[in-house]
Amino acid sequence: MRILGIDPGFAITGYSIIEYIGNKFKLLSSGAIKTDAGVSFPLRLSKIFTDLNAIIDEFNPDAISVEELFFNNNAKTAINVAQARGVILVVGCQRNIPTFEYTPLQVKQAVVGYGRADKIQVQKMVKTILKVEKLPKLDDITDSMAIAICHAHSSRFAQKI
Repeated sequence: MRILGIDPGFAITGYSIIEYIGNKFKLLSSGAIKTDAGVSFPLRLSKIFTDLNAIIDEFNPDAISVEELFFNNNAKTAINVAQARGVILVVGCQRNIPTFEYTPLQVKQAVVGYGRADKIQVQKMVKTILKVEKLPKLDDITDSMAIAICHAHSSRFAQKI
C-alpha cells in the first residue's frame, strides 16, 4: 500500500509518501508545500491544491492520511488551517483516493505506543520505523511521515477485524 501522509497548514503543508508492504516501511519521498505570506490567501490555497495534485500524479497513492485539526488558542490560525485541510480533503475526494483523518493523539499512539508522547519520542520512532539516517529539518515533514505510519498501522488493524 502506498500512503500519502499530510500535515496540513497554509504556510507549510508537510507531505510524505511511504510504501507499506507486509510489515515493512519504505519512505519514497517527502517534502513541503510552502506558500508565501505576501500572497493572497485564495492563491495560497490554490498552490496547495495544484502541488498536491502533482504529488498524487507522480506517486499514485492508494490512501491519503491527514492530521485532524489541533485547535490552539489562535482562532484565526485554526480557521486558516481548517481551510487548507478542506482543500486537501477535496483533492482526495476528486481523485477518488480514500482519505483518512487522525488526531494527534492517535498518531502518537500508533507511532510510539503512547498517546501523550512528546515530539522527540515521535521523531525517534519515525526515524527507526522508516530506517532513515536523518530526518528533515521541518517538523511538518516529519509529522507527515508519522501520519502516514499511523494509517499503515491503523489499516492493518482494520483488515484483521
